[in-house]
Amino acid sequence: MEKNLAEWIDHTQLKPDTKQKKIDEVCSEAREYKFASVCVNPYWVEHCYKQLKDTDVKVCTVVGFPLGATTTEVKAFETKQAIENGATEIDMVINVGALKSGDHDSVQKDIEAVVREAEGKALVKVIIETSLLSDDEKVTACKLSVDAGADYVKTSTGFSGGGATVEDIRLMRKTVGPELGVKASGGVRDYESTKAMIDAGATRIGASSGIEIIKGEKGTSDY
Repeated sequence: MEKNLAEWIDHTQLKPDTKQKKIDEVCSEAREYKFASVCVNPYWVEHCYKQLKDTDVKVCTVVGFPLGATTTEVKAFETKQAIENGATEIDMVINVGALKSGDHDSVQKDIEAVVREAEGKALVKVIIETSLLSDDEKVTACKLSVDAGADYVKTSTGFSGGGATVEDIRLMRKTVGPELGVKASGGVRDYESTKAMIDAGATRIGASSGIEIIKGEKGTSDY
């Protein structure tokens, strides 16, 4: 790990009952520890942007979250609005049902719509929801993300009963090649698991336990 460990981490708070006080704490922690970004639900983007605009911490948000089953037009609008509110990183969920139905064209077009809205303004990370996919489906999802012009592929939302595994990170890295980003998210709660993900090929970690990871402690929450 050549860079500071905090710079690998998206400091995440995506629980549905999150209050503004907690969002303010997340922003303050991100500023103090110099995390790569804060990853929050769209409602909090503008608030976080105002909190962090004079820092190097990015504001990341989620699109089509957590199910990926909203329409392409809705995902494109969510992306546009999030960027207008200050987001510079977009973590979108693929249409998992379409992928598993073999409708690869719809999955790719879904990603492409978000990429178009974000072009030149924000990174796009594609959440493929590995816990719901076979290995062949994971490979397909990664290839569709590459073809659609995404910047990253990401393992999980943390809401579907499974998270990142070293094996999935290796598979994703092998599939996308050396240039595309790979984000491990879901269940990464301590230094050892973080290091294992990075050693396997992850270039970003999504975690709500970022401070515990840095301090060598163990966190308790996935998101």
